[in-house]
Amino acid sequence: MNYSAVIFDMDGVLIDSEPLWQEAGKETLNHFGISLTDDQYHTSTGLRTEEWVDHWFRYFGIDQVHAPEAVRIIIQTAIDKIGQQGTAMPGVTEILDYFSEKNYRIGLATSSPLALVDVVVDKLTIRNRFHHFSSAEFLPYGKPHPQVFLDCAAALQTPPAACIVFEDSYNGMIAAKAARMKCVVVPAANQFEQLRWGAADLKLKTLVEYPLYAD
Repeated sequence: MNYSAVIFDMDGVLIDSEPLWQEAGKETLNHFGISLTDDQYHTSTGLRTEEWVDHWFRYFGIDQVHAPEAVRIIIQTAIDKIGQQGTAMPGVTEILDYFSEKNYRIGLATSSPLALVDVVVDKLTIRNRFHHFSSAEFLPYGKPHPQVFLDCAAALQTPPAACIVFEDSYNGMIAAKAARMKCVVVPAANQFEQLRWGAADLKLKTLVEYPLYAD
């Protein structure tokens, strides 16, 4: 297959923000008497904050009337934490250089709000490396629904089947495959050996490895 575009997820792929999202989410749920285990949390990574809160409120029987405020607090807390503490994942500059040199169209497709996209791309000084940013913030459905990837491909003027996606979450991987895109997963180290990544086309420990396995 001839590929001509690459689409990156953001949290956990370009910036080491997942632990900070986890802190923001767990701290907020603690106010409602909810304590998530790490294993529970990892089953819901990749979801939009609205869907994440809805999932856990339903699971623990919390009144949904409190959900909008919980969503607002989690997002603002995460933006603050990531803006202050977030660091680039290994290989970000190298992978962007690699695809730029091959004249790929480069996009970003995330479940996070565009307000956080602005914080991240400016913090990492990579804004001008992308041709388009897509967020599932206002879509009817977020990941694992493929719409955010399909929207990004359309904006890049590239057929979905000609796109390569880099993801770190199970929900993101499912969304990429549902969009009929090649999916490269870069899972967190403590999840790397999980069998569920078998649905991906390629599994890496860091972005640095990709040129070694590229077609």
